[in-house]
Amino acid sequence: MASDASRPRTSSSPPSAWHAPTSGTTITAGALMVFAGAMAIFEGIAALAGDDLFVVTRHYVFEFSLTGWGWVHLIVGIALVLSGCAVFTGALWARFLGVAIAGLGAIANFLWLPYYPWWSVILIAVNLFVVWALCAGMQREADAGTTV
Repeated sequence: MASDASRPRTSSSPPSAWHAPTSGTTITAGALMVFAGAMAIFEGIAALAGDDLFVVTRHYVFEFSLTGWGWVHLIVGIALVLSGCAVFTGALWARFLGVAIAGLGAIANFLWLPYYPWWSVILIAVNLFVVWALCAGMQREADAGTTV
């Protein structure tokens, strides 16, 4: 009796057991996106409330009002949380969206540096790690698909 193991696999063969939602890097990226988004939401709320927590600098190149920055962080934070939840589904579009939104989050926190420097540096690092983790997860899935 001939076994199925000796037959060559075609491109219509079922995918391997390794799947993006089970990837540690994808799960980590999704969790960090939800965390970074929640922190950006809190930053936005604090800035909108006119809290004395932030130091308003003068003569900075990217000078906006604190209320404007509050809205930017609130919108980016909501987008990060929603796209982070979508990453848990393993959809390819969610990972692409996650890379774009995390990149925007890193840029927003870079521009936020004069207002709250240490927290901005931490969130820039988190957002850049999210971009790396989402891209590494995509690469591993592509590699796993070619070796089946």
